[in-house]
Amino acid sequence: MDDENTVFIGSKETMDYVMAMLNQFNSGSEEVVIKARGRAISKAVDVAEITKNRFLEGSEITDIITETEELDDREGGGSTNVSSIEITVSK
Repeated sequence: MDDENTVFIGSKETMDYVMAMLNQFNSGSEEVVIKARGRAISKAVDVAEITKNRFLEGSEITDIITETEELDDREGGGSTNVSSIEITVSK
């Protein structure tokens, strides 16, 4: 899956990401991957569910991948573990 069919979740409003997903599907994508880390994970789940239940009837969540990423601290004092998720939504 290339980044072209990926929606990265950050600090924008949930509906902004739902619209980004709908744009991907309307431009011909058969599946879109939602990626998020840390506190944005709950927003990623909301985006997937809102898209699936309200806007794209017949679509489904076909894959969910969870991981723990090790990130270096900005101060250089070691590393921090951050949870991440990838949710694949297909038409």
